[in-house]
Amino acid sequence: MPSRFSKLTEKNLRRDALAIFKAALRAADAGEAVRRHLQIGDSQLRAGPVRLRLNQFDRIYLIAVGKAAVPMAASIERILGERLCGGIVVTKHGHTSARLRRLQLFESSHPIPDETGAQAAAAAARLARELNARDLLIAAVSGGASALLPAPLPLITLAIKQTTTDRLLRAGADIFELNTVRKHLSALKGGRFAALAYPATVVGLLLSDVIGDPVDVIGSGLTAPDDSTRQDALRILRKYASRCEIPIEAWHAIEEGPETPKAGDAIFAHVHNVIVGSNRLALAAAASEAKARGYRTLVLSSSMQGETREIALAHAQILREVIASGNPVRPPACLLAGGETAVTVVGQGKGGRNQEFALAAAIEIQSSPDCLVLSAGTDGTDGPTDAAGAVATGDTVKHARLMGLDAAQSLAENDSYRFFDALGDLIRTGPTGTNVMDIHLLLAGGRKS
Repeated sequence: MPSRFSKLTEKNLRRDALAIFKAALRAADAGEAVRRHLQIGDSQLRAGPVRLRLNQFDRIYLIAVGKAAVPMAASIERILGERLCGGIVVTKHGHTSARLRRLQLFESSHPIPDETGAQAAAAAARLARELNARDLLIAAVSGGASALLPAPLPLITLAIKQTTTDRLLRAGADIFELNTVRKHLSALKGGRFAALAYPATVVGLLLSDVIGDPVDVIGSGLTAPDDSTRQDALRILRKYASRCEIPIEAWHAIEEGPETPKAGDAIFAHVHNVIVGSNRLALAAAASEAKARGYRTLVLSSSMQGETREIALAHAQILREVIASGNPVRPPACLLAGGETAVTVVGQGKGGRNQEFALAAAIEIQSSPDCLVLSAGTDGTDGPTDAAGAVATGDTVKHARLMGLDAAQSLAENDSYRFFDALGDLIRTGPTGTNVMDIHLLLAGGRKS
């Protein structure tokens, strides 16, 4: 006998989507990620596969940088206790979620660096220079570290670095391109921070917000050998030169500045980098929650990148195919993907890549029955807004039209925030204390009766 299906109501789809997204957030919890990978026992410090005897160190210091810096630092404080001599924590404004006792806290700006970040970078550099061979430095790095810890090369100013970052972002540069340029404009990134800390032992605990988890790209590779070169950075500037005006000082700094340290350099002999959390783990938890709620589940990829609108269109077309034919999975279905797309800003509106993803998808799935798209950042912020992302259904465009909103015009103006805010469909989580890129979630309803 053929299976009979009853439609899920939009209310149920929304409830399930939010629960699945929250499961992803719990799995990406930064403090828990540290606790899973960092332990002390038998007079040893264990960091993932790394084993270090505590009696070989006189002092232990911590540098924590990124949107998840505070929960990571708080966990490390609890694990090390009085063994921790001090350190520096740098996070985004408003992302201070726990009390720190032995550590100096800075709150700086993201994605455009600010003066407070520069002061934090100077303090981190001073600490690193004071270390010796009997010291251990733990570097807890999470998404956002590149912008939060700016240390411009002597050939440029912070203002030049701010302008370069802003213009590349608006031109649609992805995180790999942006970080390649940042590394070659920085006195700390691209392994230069590890060089300052030499000959100390360095353990990097990395919460990955980068596709594929490359250690030289996470946080622009503070503690990792740099695979990119000055010529790579210059190629990226040339690629976007027709779309935006890059300050001439940035060109000169890369052309005339020193090359970043590479694999095989002696400064990395006592550096150990450990991935403690990633988008893959978050997607696995989301898939488990979806299955528990009765959905046939398919993880498409944890490596989505490219132009946001194009990626959203492809996802929405897959969702429509699921509804129409049951391929590649029959309803009730949950399709999941993760990664980090990029928006080429051409309008004067307000939004972020996840809200733009939801808006582009809403246009493609309009009038499609019993479906939902959720796109949100695991860090709780999407672009320069207070939202993590947005939710769209097959009725979103129709409801917007009744309110006098034009979905296509809002998309053309990069004005997704105001569009979804008017509909009440923004996702607002507040700072989550983690950052493992974005979650794209697509639901096709229809549950066995």
